[in-house]
Amino acid sequence: MNNEKYNQIIDEVYEKYKKHIETQQDIQKKEVQRLRSQGKRVRVVKIILLTKEEFITKCKTDVEFSERCGLRIEVRELSLEERNQWFHINWNANNPTMKSDWKFYELDQQNVPTKLIKITYNNEKIEVYE
Repeated sequence: MNNEKYNQIIDEVYEKYKKHIETQQDIQKKEVQRLRSQGKRVRVVKIILLTKEEFITKCKTDVEFSERCGLRIEVRELSLEERNQWFHINWNANNPTMKSDWKFYELDQQNVPTKLIKITYNNEKIEVYE
């Protein structure tokens, strides 16, 4: 459920970002044409549209950019204790006799998430494990 909501939010914010950039590119193009038609020399700084992956990375690493987009993405590594807790809740809950103090490599073999991603958008907070 949270993964679906995460993807939905990312898609929504990226589409808004994409429309904003495309609008800015159109405005810039018209302004350059107008100035050139007046015989003026124009130096153009190209407005680049980030790919969705680049956009997500920039939101994770650039606080100012993420604030402008209204999307905050925080990523942190899970501790061994947190990973064990996740495993117990999600895989081990029906078997109380199963060991609960797995090592990192054992948790990796069980495909237990290593990261917690928190996103905040429109005062809504979502947590996703990766």
